[in-house]
Amino acid sequence: MRLSRLLIVTLLLGFAMLPSLHAQTSGSPYSVTVPVTDTNDTQRNLAFATALGQVLTRVAGGQDLRSNAGYADAVGNAGSIVQKFQYQRTATGLALAVDFEPGSVRRLVAQLGVASAGIKPAVLLLVQGTDGGLFDQAALASLASAAAARGTNVTYPETSSTPDMAKLAAADPAALAAVNQQYHTGLVLLGKLHAGGADWTLISGGQAQHWSSQGATEDTLLGTAGNSMVDRLGKQLNVVSASVTDGKLWVSGLTSAMDYADLLAILRADPSVRQVMTLGADNDGVLLYVKAALPMSGLAANLAAGGRLLLQSEPHEGADANLRWVSGH
Repeated sequence: MRLSRLLIVTLLLGFAMLPSLHAQTSGSPYSVTVPVTDTNDTQRNLAFATALGQVLTRVAGGQDLRSNAGYADAVGNAGSIVQKFQYQRTATGLALAVDFEPGSVRRLVAQLGVASAGIKPAVLLLVQGTDGGLFDQAALASLASAAAARGTNVTYPETSSTPDMAKLAAADPAALAAVNQQYHTGLVLLGKLHAGGADWTLISGGQAQHWSSQGATEDTLLGTAGNSMVDRLGKQLNVVSASVTDGKLWVSGLTSAMDYADLLAILRADPSVRQVMTLGADNDGVLLYVKAALPMSGLAANLAAGGRLLLQSEPHEGADANLRWVSGH
């Protein structure tokens, strides 16, 4: 059945029941664990402030809020919106796990004058050591800590099912679809360490960025990679408009009314999107009119980061951005 006919049927049904969406992040974005030296009040309040800073950055979509008016007061009063906290023993010492009240955090982000691009999905880390073996969570602690300090979540491969790294490095659509189905993300960091350095590939929305780095130790290489990864994601995903903009998105690869319903549900759940309207359909694609707090290129990049859509480099007539739906769900 052609999409144009399915589209008509779906519109007539009025989307009385939209499908539920997979969670986009690994763990709650409002929960953070930070190191502490002891359990006194001063250390606890400092930890609350550090933790809230990380959470605010996450909820603001990775934007650096430290220069915004009111930021210092917000983190200084972090304890007032702590929902619960608990001390933990870790391999490196003592840590404090903190959960913040979600509604209060969202209100703070709004008060800081931020047009949020939405909480980013976790980045899947696939990093090989000099022996070719895949690093586990403990070995990637330096990279994860550097990313977490700047509000970026990471996730790790399941030992029973390692993705095909060669196909991912080539941004193979089928490999990316498999990653999204299992890990619910379109963000993947591939790394290969060698003597004195490392090679990196960041996949975001089906597009690859490559770079190399040098460092005296593995921890140095991994920590630097965490910061480089956040910088590159920020340049692509944190392009926030000063006002609401409008434009047209072309989305191809839709094979059913359910795909179309899922697409609209994703758009309507995005905090930067103000309005969505379907302008037309042709074969497996639809042209959408969208109002958003992001330019269309930034909106497309953020949508693709979720893993259900891939950025398309070739333009489509009449559209400001071109995306392709990822099948396999």
